[in-house]
Amino acid sequence: MSDALERAAELLNGAGALLICAGAGMGVDSGLPDFRGGEGFWRAYPPYARLGLRFEELADPRHFADDPELAWGFYGHRLDLYRKTVPHEGFRLLLGFAPSVRVFTSNVDRQFQKAGFEHVAEAHGSIHHLQCLNRCSDDIWPTDVEVAIDEDTMRAVPPLPSCPRCGGLARPNILMFGDFDWVPDRSQAQLDELTAWRRTARDLVVVELGAGQAVPTVRRYSELASAATGALIRINPREPEIRHNRGVSIPAGALETLRALVTAT
Repeated sequence: MSDALERAAELLNGAGALLICAGAGMGVDSGLPDFRGGEGFWRAYPPYARLGLRFEELADPRHFADDPELAWGFYGHRLDLYRKTVPHEGFRLLLGFAPSVRVFTSNVDRQFQKAGFEHVAEAHGSIHHLQCLNRCSDDIWPTDVEVAIDEDTMRAVPPLPSCPRCGGLARPNILMFGDFDWVPDRSQAQLDELTAWRRTARDLVVVELGAGQAVPTVRRYSELASAATGALIRINPREPEIRHNRGVSIPAGALETLRALVTAT
């Protein structure tokens, strides 16, 4: 662990640009629930355990058409949770490692923006934006509504969020499992900006935090971005391994590691 921290600190000391790649594990130190495995999800949401519904089953866009109260019960609760959550100290620490910083994340919670990051590419969209369920248009708009939830049943209480254009049901602008109706325009614009920045970045170091293999979007992107130099620092308490033994693997949580790296640099 000490050798890995030393090598990571050396990379960060020479960084002219920093790309942060973050998965769901980044938010655990802020108090957000760990959905790893069905048991972890059910501990966070006991009503779904009684129903036998897993995260992958709830994060399915068909529920918005078949059972909108169930769908908005799940996403409405998450929206309220993310609004109340304060980003942990590690977010702020990341801002100090390089003069130029960008973020690539699969998280939909807007924690990086709350922590002061200006350039965030949200690969799977954001719960803080909505789109029309029926795709009457490709408009995307901010989620400026409150969704009331029955905590016993985890079902939303009408009225549910609606499309300002057609009056039909709205859904989060999030890429869900088996989702063919997600409007990607907002996220694609962010990704295009990130790609342009990467082309001009010098002495780029990639720090990946809390990104597992179950949904490999973030791990694949961090490996792609660091392929030329191998300047990848992977921080993950459960799955820290790096293919081809390139980069630095740190088997620990995000906050404790970032604090240690600040001391080491």
